[in-house]
Amino acid sequence: MTHRLAVLISGNGTNLQAIIDSIEAGQLPASIAVVLSNKTTAAGLQRAIRAGIATITLNKENYPDRAAFDQAMIAELDQFQPDTIVLAGFMRILSPAFVHHYSGRLINIHPSLLPRHKGLHTHLHAIEAGDTEHGCSVHFVSDELDGGPIIARAQVPVLANDNEETLSNRVQAREYELYPRVLEWRAAGRLTLDPRGVQLDGQPIPADGFDLDQLPAGLTTAPAGPRRS
Repeated sequence: MTHRLAVLISGNGTNLQAIIDSIEAGQLPASIAVVLSNKTTAAGLQRAIRAGIATITLNKENYPDRAAFDQAMIAELDQFQPDTIVLAGFMRILSPAFVHHYSGRLINIHPSLLPRHKGLHTHLHAIEAGDTEHGCSVHFVSDELDGGPIIARAQVPVLANDNEETLSNRVQAREYELYPRVLEWRAAGRLTLDPRGVQLDGQPIPADGFDLDQLPAGLTTAPAGPRRS
């Protein structure tokens, strides 16, 4: 059976588009069963509609608290029987109940080289810290904000004339390569999270994850996902 993804977004959905493009190009052996957003105005919803993907929107104002909102998400998502829940710019902190419900199936991309610069404004923080390298990380989600075992990272240099926008643009380009690659491992049944930690082909992944530019030979055979604005 085709690996089924549920993608959660809050905004423009450029990572969603990179995933859609990779599927359509035959690079990612998966299907997107549904795209869910907490914002009715999220531009990414139109990307899903153009691709013929089912969409769901939930308004937090209709629920008394985060726990109730997350239970509503679970009820909606489980109807689509997703194999992996993909956080792609979903700007809400998830409740422990949601994280535990999808334990081992919940993956996020974060715009920093975790564990550095968790939270928001990561590009500005990298510049202010004097970092020479910055980038993005894909990880399994845990109860800790931007925590959980790292799967892979992609780096960019921080240039002397960088500002928050220019650095963000270069990091996003790497996100569009990194996320489809990791999801390809997941869709092929190669990537798992179990009590031993993150496993790829039954072997533990390094604590800092794989570097996209230095992947072992067996992981470099598939092309990287296309980039989309």
